[in-house]
Amino acid sequence: MRQRSRRRIMRATVELVDQRGYAGTTLTDIAERAGLARGLLSYYFDGKRLLMQAATHRLMHQALSGALAELPPDATPEGRLARAIDAVLGLAMDHPRVMRSHLALILDPDTGAFVQEPEQQQLGAILQGLLVDWGASDPVAEHAVLRSALMGGCIGVLLPGAEIPLAPIRADLFRRYDLAWELGRPPQPLPPERERPRARG
Repeated sequence: MRQRSRRRIMRATVELVDQRGYAGTTLTDIAERAGLARGLLSYYFDGKRLLMQAATHRLMHQALSGALAELPPDATPEGRLARAIDAVLGLAMDHPRVMRSHLALILDPDTGAFVQEPEQQQLGAILQGLLVDWGASDPVAEHAVLRSALMGGCIGVLLPGAEIPLAPIRADLFRRYDLAWELGRPPQPLPPERERPRARG
């Protein structure tokens, strides 16, 4: 019952923030959407900010697990890592308000903090497992780098007024892990060409 209630609250949070944004969503709204008493939200989550973080990590965990489950059992480590990267970057395209809100909250030094709650730990465990299979010599450290790179990629896609297309962001990540462009779910048939530096003189 407790887990079901938590899941309902997190699902309602994502749905409402998708529609109204973080500032336009109240805890009362979330409780009503989840069909639960307002007081239960405070029992399960210590404030709206931490609820938002848990809800976003759950969304990412679900997206990642679902994407990997679609692959055949004999998928290569490279194919699985490529699919994972695409799944996370895809959330920035499919849930821009949720991802913007999440990133803004954890990057705010006054109110933000990266909390390693259960949803985040499950997400991290999957990514570290993929990196182990891929051949990372230090999966924990490499996971931190991948997590930062994915966050940076999402910021690039979502930055208001200065958005970067998904393809070059994905291409840079794939080059880092030596992944073929056609793996995962490419946003276009061929990778974008890297801009060549101009010759001097």
